[in-house]
Amino acid sequence: MKKIFLLMAGFASVFFVQAQRAGTERPNIIYIYADDLGYAETGVYGQTKINTPHINAMAAQGIRFTQHYTGSPVCAPARSILLTGKHAGHSYIRGNYELGGFTDDKEGGQMPLPDGSYTIAHLLKQQGYQTAAIGKWGLGVYGSSGSPDKMGFDYFYGYLDQKQAHNHYPTHLWENGKWDSLKNNPLYVHRAIAPGETSRDSFARFTGKEYAPERLLNKARRFIAQKRKQPFFLYLPITLPHVSLQAPEQHIAQYAGKWDELPYRGERGYASTLYPRSTYAAMVSYLDSIVGAVFKSLYENGLDKNTIVFFSSDNGATFETGGFDPDFFESNKPLRGTKQDVYEGGIRIPFIAWWPGKIKAGTESSAISGQVDMMATLAAISGAPKPKSDGVSLLGVLKGEANVAGERDYLYFEFPEKGGQVAIRKGNWKAVKKEMKKNPEAEWELYDLLIDISEQNNIAANHLELLKEFDRIVLKEHQHSHIREWEFIDPRF
Repeated sequence: MKKIFLLMAGFASVFFVQAQRAGTERPNIIYIYADDLGYAETGVYGQTKINTPHINAMAAQGIRFTQHYTGSPVCAPARSILLTGKHAGHSYIRGNYELGGFTDDKEGGQMPLPDGSYTIAHLLKQQGYQTAAIGKWGLGVYGSSGSPDKMGFDYFYGYLDQKQAHNHYPTHLWENGKWDSLKNNPLYVHRAIAPGETSRDSFARFTGKEYAPERLLNKARRFIAQKRKQPFFLYLPITLPHVSLQAPEQHIAQYAGKWDELPYRGERGYASTLYPRSTYAAMVSYLDSIVGAVFKSLYENGLDKNTIVFFSSDNGATFETGGFDPDFFESNKPLRGTKQDVYEGGIRIPFIAWWPGKIKAGTESSAISGQVDMMATLAAISGAPKPKSDGVSLLGVLKGEANVAGERDYLYFEFPEKGGQVAIRKGNWKAVKKEMKKNPEAEWELYDLLIDISEQNNIAANHLELLKEFDRIVLKEHQHSHIREWEFIDPRF
């Protein structure tokens, strides 16, 4: 067995003996988390307009899940659920509760995770892993209870504030609580171009000299190289392809001229761009190139035989905003809905895993699973005791030893924004309630996803007994929220 580099001296000798007995070596773990990437925006999931060769290759060499779910249809709660293993009825963070403002001097982040939160980073640190988060955090700035260093991460680089991440050419990013300046001028991306402004310079001001995703990739590659002789966990929540529509010109050029498109002038928020369709495609392809560069780093450092890499997205593709055209790219096809919806288009997301020698190449799984399962899954992979969480381990599914996740009868979702929504996935059944803030007794919609993946035929009236079971599930799974804006299941609270 290769020499194990231990980071926690207090239990080093005990852990070494346990590892010898097990006859295994802990794999490095990388979790690449796209931002607003739709279910069908990569080639391996059906995309035809945008080139994603590295993601396609990852799936060809690993396993692709077809029924995998985020925990929530927007950024902050999805990240909270992924990291803590608590579903949306238990998660402390249930919506995008913004603090501060957009300008540098008003940067305030979001409502932070509370003291005492236990994350997958804590779990893996206890197993001797070095941990890093590089990308968009969104769960508390430094000085708050939810800063990355308090959530188990030895190293952080990136955006702390989701509002700052609306701009891919920011003035700064953060490195372990310290401001790291980029060579970009201050830019408020949500200022539309005035009707009288027609020059290319009017659009050019929405770009800069240093593209944040490139800086994030460089930090990630550096971390991989530095930690190559010890087990590490790299959480890589890249900010692409979330609007604003911004990408380096040479990347836009590979698509410019392929399609009819008109300049976007900022009418629906976010940065203006001459080529909105080409820019969005370039952003997805840039994300794909980041995936390729991560794999290149693994091979360069001799880590390709003992690293498991995951790829997913925080929610479905966004609605028509910021110049983005989801219908043109068929971003969530054939699913109904978008980001902010608990219909499939908002919560069913791509999920690919790659682990040479453990995961059979070119496999596919229809296991009903979710990001809430990552806490239990990473515990099983790292040899940690099974933690308390709302998820189940997918290790057996990854290795082809099981066809279903097991242990769990359903997935539960609730979302306090866009009127208040609840969803339950139980077998082939998908139940949805919406507009619950207006009507707490809103009726269930019910769909059979086996024959109606697009959720077009509501058959609730034919299954009244099943609806009663869904009511019982909501009562069982919902815990009261700590703030009024998020409490819509029991508004009397």
